[in-house]
Amino acid sequence: MKFLDLCKVYIRSGAGGGGCVSFRREKYIEYGGPDGGDGGGGGSVWAEAVDGLNTLIDFRYQQHFFAKNGQPGMGKQRTGKDGEDIVLRVPVGTEILDEDQETVLVDMTELGQRVELARGGNGGWGNLHFKSATNQAPRRSNPGQDGVERTLWLRLKLIADVGLLGLPNAGKSTFLAATSNARPKIADYPFTTLHPNLGVVGVDNTEFVVADIPGLIEGASEGRGLGDLFLGHVERCAVLLHLVDGTSETIAEDYQTIITELEAYGGDLADKPRVTVLNKIDALDEEERAEACKELEKASGGAVMQMSGVAREGVTEVLRTLRGQINDDRLRHKPVEDVEPWQP
Repeated sequence: MKFLDLCKVYIRSGAGGGGCVSFRREKYIEYGGPDGGDGGGGGSVWAEAVDGLNTLIDFRYQQHFFAKNGQPGMGKQRTGKDGEDIVLRVPVGTEILDEDQETVLVDMTELGQRVELARGGNGGWGNLHFKSATNQAPRRSNPGQDGVERTLWLRLKLIADVGLLGLPNAGKSTFLAATSNARPKIADYPFTTLHPNLGVVGVDNTEFVVADIPGLIEGASEGRGLGDLFLGHVERCAVLLHLVDGTSETIAEDYQTIITELEAYGGDLADKPRVTVLNKIDALDEEERAEACKELEKASGGAVMQMSGVAREGVTEVLRTLRGQINDDRLRHKPVEDVEPWQP
């Protein structure tokens, strides 16, 4: 399944049916009177956050969503049938923006959240509605109300607890594969990851979601490389895991490059809690590790952890540190099973 996180849709709610002008024509009834029914209401367009989706690829193949119109009223006091609503099923974390791509209309952050995007038009009144003591044979009716037509943008921001940051080939995908059942593409060339990946990580009977995004390079905020298009997927994270390649000859510059791009992106992304980790320490001896760690601590101005995703060295300690930065209401606790002792 292909990944798509931005798409354009065209929606239109249904128009209401017109009212009917009709009079009773029944045998043995001398004064029949008006009996025109009202028109039915038009269908509305809704958006609903559903489970089991993590991409907007369905909207690549269908972009137009038009609700049904209401049926007009009929004689014998019959009201027209209402038009059927239409529902856009979107992943949790989808933002719905206006045509200008800046105004956020609604943020679908909860499972089952439902919002009306375009309300259907009201049905018109039939001449039965205008009957009165002084107007016993009205010959007027109202037309149905027109529907609403809009152009909207859907932008997906994945719901995750931890976001992975780093230059290309910093070991982000290797870390995700080593700690979860996710199987991202791993290779020895930059930009192996072309779209975000999610993985569920478990430590100490708790689980949380980790998001791996394509690597950033210098000038990503200006569109270099894959740009900062995917940074929106870590905006909702509680903590960021910044991986720095320990085998690099420019560790301090590599660290500062990511920080500069976070600040250029804007928002509160640069102010989120970060855990800085020196990765790929399995390729370094003790002296090289100490020197690289000291250089990274000087650049970051804080504590630095050491880890190797390939050798699984220091991975558990990093996971526990991340778990401590996540609120309990976001964690998923594994049920503790009561295992009875075996008896012969």
